[in-house]
Amino acid sequence: MQNREVSDSTDVPRHRRLKFSGDPILAARFAVPTAGRNLVPRPALLERLTAGVQGPLTLINGPAGAGKTVLAAQWVTADDAPGPIAWLTVEPGDTPGLFWAYLIEALHRHGIPLPQVGTPARAEDADQSLLVRLADALANTPDPVVLILDQLDATCAAEITAGLHFVLEHAAGGLRLVLTARSDPLLPLHRYRASGGITEIRNADLVFTRADTRLLLREHGLDLPPSSLTLLIERTEGWAAGLRLSALAMQAGPDPEEFIGEFAADRTAIADYLLAEVLEVLPAETQTLLLRVCITEQIHPELADILTGRRDAAWTLAGLARANAFVERVDGSPWYRLHPLFACVLRAHLRHRHPGLESHLHSQAARWFARSGALATAVTHAAIGGDWQFATDHLVETLALGRLFTGLDTEKLRRVFSAMPENLPGAAPALVRAACRLADHDLADCDSALARADEYLRGCAYLPPRLVRAFLGVLAGRVAGDVDAVRQSAAETDRLLHEIPQRLIEQHPEITVMVLVGLGSAELGAGHLDRAASALDAAIQACGQAGTEQMLCDALGLLALVELLRGRLRRAENHSRRSIALAEESALPPGNPTVPSHLVLAGVATERDDRVNARIHLDLAGYSVGQDLEPTVAVAAAVIGSRLATTDGDWKIALALLHTARASLARRRPAAWTMDELAIAESSVHLAQADVRAALAVLDAAPSDRPEHIVARTRALLAARHDDADALKDLAELRADKNTTATLQVQACLLRARSAVDNGHSEEARRLVRQAFGLARQEGLRRVFVESGPWVRKLLEQDPQLVTGHGWLPAEAPASSHAAPPLAAIPPLTEREDQVLRQAAAMLTTDEIATALSISTNTVKTHLLSIYRKLGVTRRREAVHRARELALL
Repeated sequence: MQNREVSDSTDVPRHRRLKFSGDPILAARFAVPTAGRNLVPRPALLERLTAGVQGPLTLINGPAGAGKTVLAAQWVTADDAPGPIAWLTVEPGDTPGLFWAYLIEALHRHGIPLPQVGTPARAEDADQSLLVRLADALANTPDPVVLILDQLDATCAAEITAGLHFVLEHAAGGLRLVLTARSDPLLPLHRYRASGGITEIRNADLVFTRADTRLLLREHGLDLPPSSLTLLIERTEGWAAGLRLSALAMQAGPDPEEFIGEFAADRTAIADYLLAEVLEVLPAETQTLLLRVCITEQIHPELADILTGRRDAAWTLAGLARANAFVERVDGSPWYRLHPLFACVLRAHLRHRHPGLESHLHSQAARWFARSGALATAVTHAAIGGDWQFATDHLVETLALGRLFTGLDTEKLRRVFSAMPENLPGAAPALVRAACRLADHDLADCDSALARADEYLRGCAYLPPRLVRAFLGVLAGRVAGDVDAVRQSAAETDRLLHEIPQRLIEQHPEITVMVLVGLGSAELGAGHLDRAASALDAAIQACGQAGTEQMLCDALGLLALVELLRGRLRRAENHSRRSIALAEESALPPGNPTVPSHLVLAGVATERDDRVNARIHLDLAGYSVGQDLEPTVAVAAAVIGSRLATTDGDWKIALALLHTARASLARRRPAAWTMDELAIAESSVHLAQADVRAALAVLDAAPSDRPEHIVARTRALLAARHDDADALKDLAELRADKNTTATLQVQACLLRARSAVDNGHSEEARRLVRQAFGLARQEGLRRVFVESGPWVRKLLEQDPQLVTGHGWLPAEAPASSHAAPPLAAIPPLTEREDQVLRQAAAMLTTDEIATALSISTNTVKTHLLSIYRKLGVTRRREAVHRARELALL
């Protein structure tokens, strides 16, 4: 191989002056650039270059700072070329004659003999004879010559590229061209592609991967945590120069993570680079276009024409995309996007050069996006431009206020309107503020904003704001637990929906569904289970259109809770699993309504004495004490958690869960039945501790005629050895009520059976226990038998025939049926489950695992659930410990 340095040997002809100009030859243009420090090896790309020079043409194409020249220099240093290498850096302003003079000199200086070729006689061009002699000389070299032309697009003379094509085509394999360029050269690339004679390395290949970025940072002595590394990659999109400049800034700064968190491209060396290398080399008209369109995340040519007042945006944007000027087309659509760093720099430059123009541009963009039907983008631009009246009017007039509560744009819209000034005049700003405060569960501020909206709407005949007001009344009543207010607002909403044009209603199916779900939730909170089920069933039926997935999950979860309270465990389980599956399929954003569904599954598992799955679903629900949940959901969480803690003998935890829930609900004017549920659960905890007096005291402190209360009090009385006749008297009417849940009927049978055992009526006790088994069989109720006390087991030991035909009952004591399975019995973990387990062992949160594996949070939870089941554990820490015991980690 030839020496890569520029030779000074006297054997090589040296043309120290150009005949047609008298200027000296610049040796720097023939020197291979040094790779520099902190080099990131890219073996895969180097292999592609080595393979590429086996053919006539290799093109390395990418924007400024993508690493094109660095990659080519790396490859030269690797010394994998099939023959001698010559390097020439092309510069702007090279005329055809000057270009060919430098090219021939580059070959000479790199020791490549070119007998009788000569040099161009004039700067303006090179005659055809010169190109013929050059092609012939290259065709007769013993080994193919690799010629690297760096920055070829620095010149755009068609005569040069035509000459290159001629020489390459007629060199008979003696020339291999490697070109680096920001835009495609004017060579007939389609012909090379058709013949398989070109290797292309483009920007998508040049961007730094996560591994490349981590290695680059380590070369600078930096080691970022996964979340900061992800953020840096997102902001730079793998742009090599941006990453290197960021690494240098972090290396010089006191806190690399703070640099990432407060990343501002316009205040770093990145801005200087992009302005000098990208923006300022463009024509003035193109610079103006970029400065005006940089306010939008994506750019449509029609919008660009509006923002610039011209009609050439489509042509200009297409040209910028072809030139790799940090503008790219979005998936073959008419839309374009700017590189996020370039957009940030442009926006800062716009504010500096044209103060005040940005707000006007946002206002223009808002109206164009509104006409295009892009609601979230329209109101975002209006808000950024300070045009709050247009933003709020558009949200209300299009009946899109429900998007603040559900949908993919919810978080974005809430963030936008969080900056809205208070007390703006008009009904629309007041309604939007009320919705925002309601989304934050600030009921007092919501009511205040609604009262202000009512003042503006008094005597108003315009339907959209009146419908929005009624709609918000339903949602506010749901949060407040005011079933009468919800019913009234739901009726008003339904009336107005029949007056609004059907076309507008069809665009917002969420209104009808959210009203029905709100009504169902309020009826559930009031303890009207049949009414709640009816409203929620109607909501589910109304969820046929796209965009209603989150509300369907909400409705299914609440309906599952209704069925759990009715004692219909199978229905509750089916609704919950459907809700969770839908949330996973729809990739709903964080905060999706699967909490009730997982709580219901925990409740179902608890009733079946399946403590492993009960704890798993309680963990998947993500419930924590003090979490802001609807009263019914909060009560279910506290009761289920308390029952599990009681089973484990954790009396203090069991009582603490109930007391915390009671204190939290007391501030929200809860329905009496929810407080009674907590009292019943607390009574069970006291009975488990054999504290009968406390069990009766907590029930007598809040008397109730609910069947659940009657059963709980009877149980406490029997435990206190009160007169059996008095204790069982209240169960007489309960037995005759066909609407009594299976759970209560089973409990009543067992209470009567216990009384029969205590009074020596063994046959009556057996009959009642047999009846209890029959009632419990359909729903698989087991907890009631475990909680009833040791007398049940003793009775079964005396008469094993009682369980004949009841194989669904556990054959062993519950405590012994949940031991971790031996290794041989553990089903193998899937590849994805193994990845999730290893991330969990690294102490990553669920969200961090999702980010690291590029999957949704719900998918992570589903995999964790499967891992728990296979390992026979209930918590993440136990899973990691068990996996290490079994050498799975």
